[in-house]
This record gives sequence, C-alpha cells and structure tokens, in this order.
Amino acid sequence: MVKSSVARRYARALFELLDPGSIAPTRAGLTDIGEAYSTSSQLKHVLVSPAFGAEQKQAVLAALSRKVGCPPVVDGFLTQLVKKNRVGCLPEIADAFATLADQAKGTQQVTVCSAKALDQAEQDRLRRQLCGLLKHDVDLTFETDPALLAGLQIRIGSTVVDSTLRSRLTAMQGRLTRE
Repeated sequence: MVKSSVARRYARALFELLDPGSIAPTRAGLTDIGEAYSTSSQLKHVLVSPAFGAEQKQAVLAALSRKVGCPPVVDGFLTQLVKKNRVGCLPEIADAFATLADQAKGTQQVTVCSAKALDQAEQDRLRRQLCGLLKHDVDLTFETDPALLAGLQIRIGSTVVDSTLRSRLTAMQGRLTRE
C-alpha cells in the first residue's frame, strides 16, 4: 500500500512537469525502464546495491533513459529517485504514470484474454461494446491462454470479469466438494 501511494505521488509530480507532447514518449520510456528493472537482476543489483554510488546509479539510469527515448526531464526525475532511494518503486511509478496518461487521454486500459486468438471482426465488436459500456475510449490488449478452454477474461483496471469455462468448472468443483 505504501509503495503504491509513493508511486502515485512521484508519477503525478513527473506528469505535471511534462508538456502534452512529452507524455507519450515518457510513458513508453518509463514502462521500458520499469520492465528492465523488474526483469534484469543485474540492473536491479546495480540500482539497489550500496556498493555503487549515487553518481554511478544516476549514470546508468540516464543512459537507459536516453536509450529508450525519454525526454531530458526524465533524467532529472530519475536522479531524484536515486537521491530519495525510491528506485525500487520504478515499476509501480511506470504503472501509475500510465494510468495518469490514460486519464488525460480519456482512455481506459483493458486486457482481454481468450483461449484462442480473436479475429479482427471479433476484436472490433468487443471494442465497440466496451466503449459503449464504459462510456469512453478503450485501449485493448488481446492475450491468449489455452488453459481458459473457452470464454473471455476481461481486466479493466483492478476489476476482472471472468466468463471462462475454466472459472465456471472451478466454481462448480468448489460447490460439489462443499456438499
């Protein structure tokens, strides 16, 4: 809980520093940096280890920021994260920043997971239905998971609508084992 509130404050501060044209590249860059931090044990080691000085950590983050195409203001932001010992919040800050960018754009991130890939007509129909239901634009991400068997699992923020066969079978199993 504390980490997410810290991440939201830092994301808000960065968001307010940017002009509207810098929001999209900053979002993409922060997402890439947050993902690199989460997946690279070597990067994480350098950024959290006391064996490396603040200047070294700042240099690594600045190089990474330039590599992923962030605006120059992000370098100063990353420097503050190092100084305040908040580098560990990078993935959460990236997520919070993405949420702010979506709100500013008037869109909602939605992830749709199905057992098999949906064709373009199905994707378009689902997009129209979700836009009508949510009353604003949606940015859909489609995933496949054969373990779902059939149906759709739709994630809208922290809400999950699960109409998959797997979830229904699991619920039925739970009811049968209780009796």
